[in-house]
Amino acid sequence: MRSKKLVIKDGNIIDPSSRTNCIGDLIIKNNLIIDVIPNSNQTYSDEYEIINAKNMIVSPGFIDAHTHLRDPGQEWKETISTGSKSAAKGGFTTITSMPNTIPALDNANIVNDLVNRSKTDAIVRILPIGSITIGQKGANLSPMNELAEAGVIGFSDDGNPVSDSNIMKQALTYSVDLDLPVINHAEDKKIVGKGLMNEGIVSNRLGLFGADSSAETVMIARDLILAENIGAKLHIPHISSSSSLHLLEIYKNMGLNVTAEVTPHHLTLNENWVYGKKGEVPDYIDNESYDTNAKVNPPLRTISDANDMAKGLSDGIIDIIATDHAPHSDIEKQCSFADAAHGINVLETAFSSVFDLYLKKSISMDRIIESLTSRPAEIFKLSKVGGLKKGYYADVVVIDPKAKWKVEQHKFLSKSSNTPLLDTNMNGKILITIYDGKVIYKDENYNV
Repeated sequence: MRSKKLVIKDGNIIDPSSRTNCIGDLIIKNNLIIDVIPNSNQTYSDEYEIINAKNMIVSPGFIDAHTHLRDPGQEWKETISTGSKSAAKGGFTTITSMPNTIPALDNANIVNDLVNRSKTDAIVRILPIGSITIGQKGANLSPMNELAEAGVIGFSDDGNPVSDSNIMKQALTYSVDLDLPVINHAEDKKIVGKGLMNEGIVSNRLGLFGADSSAETVMIARDLILAENIGAKLHIPHISSSSSLHLLEIYKNMGLNVTAEVTPHHLTLNENWVYGKKGEVPDYIDNESYDTNAKVNPPLRTISDANDMAKGLSDGIIDIIATDHAPHSDIEKQCSFADAAHGINVLETAFSSVFDLYLKKSISMDRIIESLTSRPAEIFKLSKVGGLKKGYYADVVVIDPKAKWKVEQHKFLSKSSNTPLLDTNMNGKILITIYDGKVIYKDENYNV
């Protein structure tokens, strides 16, 4: 049952959309925020449910612009239900559904089915992203107008880059009238070739085929040129290399309508994690030196690349953090590195991963929260979410910045647990997630 009135009291309210960073009370009635009271000494009657947030951070609910729910078609990895519960545990109240489902989200019937099932099966808001091409095969455009009318918030063939430049040009052209971003997987497959991880010292030492980071930069360069000529909105997913960041900065300074996202793992992990020693470089190679949970696309890059991603996010060159949550079953990861699937399970560890950047003074807490809330809401034109303003939907996260916890496989709410962070100690923890005025997640150790 939804509480009639709810007060989140004495928390450190951080809302970049209203430039709020103060101690105060947040008042919720039904599904809306009705007031924000800074420096409050107010007492409340019994008709209010009180959440004591003293020494806690109170943030807008997080928004993930890049979530793989695997539903329909690969429900053994994740479902709408388990994916939404995983999101809630990670503080996310709005997530997307990337279109690489089976079948792909390339027509209104499939999108409508996803939307309708999300209303009954999900505990968070799920927004679909439509396929750029039919079946994500890169040959023929999907009915983009039809998909827009069905409610998609952008177009992507994620995982399958649109290699045909003319098809990409057509997609960008059609997207202009729809005023929706095109999100092309930034990878030139011919440059990557047989590459399994980032090309460099680690791949050479492990004897694995390396993927040159120029594969990302070349594809981004093509898309930037096309978007500039057409005047379209381009959103670059999971940027990972310093050269790509430099190119993005150049085009942003030219005034191009381009935005970009970075994942928690490309901010905080690097190619050394493939060694299976939590980022440490071993003296010798053994069977544990090939951590398939660290196999992801784009691959984990160098320490320098990761540091540049953090600086790019802090400076605003990179706009948002997006998880690229990619759940896989055990059988798809408990195999050879060459046979393992690409992808990391991220929703439940995302905030704590990037919180370390704050602890290291690499980025401000306001900027972290902005990149998870108000900025994605702006990019994808989401109404009344991403902020803690009067009249906004009551999507709220309460975070304990002092909490320490361990990533344990049996505690995942996701169907999968494929992350190199297993058994890693983390800082900062989501305590409560509120969606549409209702508490949908509460940490087992937190007493309201």
